[in-house]
Amino acid sequence: TGVQTCALPIFRIDEGLTALEKKYTKVSQIQKDSLIADARQKTLKNQQEWIKRLERRTDKDYFGEFVNHFTSLMDPHTQFFAPVERKRFDQSMSGQFEGIGARLQQKDGILKVSEIIIGSPSFKQGELKAGDDILKVAQGSEEPVDITDMDMEDAIELIKGKKGTEVRLTVRKSDNSTKVISIIRDVIEIDETFAKSALIKGKQPQGYIYLPSFYTDFTRTGAHHCSQDVRREIEKLKSQGIRGLVLDLRDNGGGSLQEAVDLAGLFIDRGPVVQVRSKFQDYRVLEDVNAGSVWDGPLVILINHNSASASEILSAAIQDYKRGWIVGTPSYGKGTVQSFIDLDQLVPEHMASLRPAGSVKVTQQKFYRINGGSTQLKGVTPDVLLPDLYEYIDLGEKEMFNPLSWDQIKAVKYKVFKNDGLTEIRNKSAKRVQAQEGFEQLKKQALRVKSKKENTRVPLQLDLYHKQQQVWRDESKLLEDSKKNIPDFQAVLLKEDIAKLATDSLRKNRELKWVENLSKDLYLFEATQILQDQKK
Repeated sequence: TGVQTCALPIFRIDEGLTALEKKYTKVSQIQKDSLIADARQKTLKNQQEWIKRLERRTDKDYFGEFVNHFTSLMDPHTQFFAPVERKRFDQSMSGQFEGIGARLQQKDGILKVSEIIIGSPSFKQGELKAGDDILKVAQGSEEPVDITDMDMEDAIELIKGKKGTEVRLTVRKSDNSTKVISIIRDVIEIDETFAKSALIKGKQPQGYIYLPSFYTDFTRTGAHHCSQDVRREIEKLKSQGIRGLVLDLRDNGGGSLQEAVDLAGLFIDRGPVVQVRSKFQDYRVLEDVNAGSVWDGPLVILINHNSASASEILSAAIQDYKRGWIVGTPSYGKGTVQSFIDLDQLVPEHMASLRPAGSVKVTQQKFYRINGGSTQLKGVTPDVLLPDLYEYIDLGEKEMFNPLSWDQIKAVKYKVFKNDGLTEIRNKSAKRVQAQEGFEQLKKQALRVKSKKENTRVPLQLDLYHKQQQVWRDESKLLEDSKKNIPDFQAVLLKEDIAKLATDSLRKNRELKWVENLSKDLYLFEATQILQDQKK
């Protein structure tokens, strides 16, 4: 800050420097000054925008925050939802919403189009482009509303609307010209929400299905059901002659309890899937009642620390039945069930002006494995444990504030599959993992993550800070480079899926990038090797 700590004259230090060193020092100081000035400007701007957001908050916003502080005393998952938040939750769990199909972001108080969703009303209409600024919004022929400096969520709600209705957007183009664009709203599906599959090429063809969540038709508008989508993907893969199947539930935070039961039914021939106990201590067993299974071959389910709730229900059932092997890292440990209570039904008629009052998502039940154990706090421990980047970090439900405790109940009767050989599978997997450079780098990275968490000191000297950041980047690059070449392993899209993407180049490129990354996935590679070890 300009405080001198040395009494020596400055010129004596300079006398020892060459002309080149003086020039470099001067340039370096200018660069540092520029960085500091830029950092200060950005920090000031961020603080100003934060203050603006605070000033736009309403009494309802503060009420919702107060209620959620109160509900957090009950358990981590009991939560108040304002009407708009409830609507967003239902849409996210259904994978669809009604609107124009434009992804938006706000910058300096201006709502900007960041992306047009392929196949959406905006895409079909053709005039709204990424980079356009939306200045005003009108409902059909009504008076337009200026949305400059309006809260982003409020502005988006004005743009969204019922299928078949018209919205008129006043937009500013990149050449500063202004134009009014009329778009008829429709139902938009978010493809990233839904299950998708790939074919794994190797010594034996294997199937791979990625399931991001246990979505269902929360909006009751004909949305997807994940169990039905997975069934379709299995049928597609079976037509390719696959010898085994990997169901990927990594980072799947759960969703519909019934969908988890229906999904388990794709792999077993009738039987109990999960037990549920309410606050009144009554027990209920949810069963697969449909005869037969869709896939009866070798099965691996991939999980990680972020696999929670419905993911744990399905994984636990498959593990208890010994229907397949659970592979990866321990799951999250959420063994509770929530239901929504619509507060409007509690508002008397003479206070109808308070509607809509919102909803409360309340923890009302705990679920238990068919063997009687709970997944609460403990989660699901994989049959085959693989190296974990967060092995030395405490994660999951047990780290949340005031979680419910673990307990267990009586087991129910179920028929275990004849699926032996786990010890042999573990031994073979351990040998492969030990020989795989990528897993070795992953173990080293896990120790670095632990070290970073324990050592919270950050150097304030810019040069030292840059050096530290460069060391971390180099370490991460070693891990990424170790994944590049996995012999005899490649993921490809199914031909019928490629055909569907023929007219959608953006989505096609995105899906091709997805399977390219799968081909470097160490966990998926090991899962396919375990499939080959597994006897049908």
